Amino acid sequence: MSEATFTFRVDEELKDAFSTAAKSRDRTGAQLLRDFMRDFVRQQQDAAEHDAWFRRQVQAGLDAANAGDLISAEEVEAEAAAWRVETRRKMAGTDS
Repeated sequence: MSEATFTFRVDEELKDAFSTAAKSRDRTGAQLLRDFMRDFVRQQQDAAEHDAWFRRQVQAGLDAANAGDLISAEEVEAEAAAWRVETRRKMAGTDS
């Protein structure tokens, strides 16, 4: 992997504080900045992957709805009510 130089301006006080903090961790400022950059890139990639997944899920739901593959509100409520009854039954059984 080739290397490149990244130069930017920063307040002298911040630079000194950062260098001191890096030394307290037995790291150089450059090492920490590389770590921070890698973490930021990874976070952005993870966010992009999650966004793409979410958009696929939404599109699948829209496609299903457009195809008429729907569950009525009454069916959903009936399933939820049955789930609540079962959950309460199980909770009552563990408390006894």
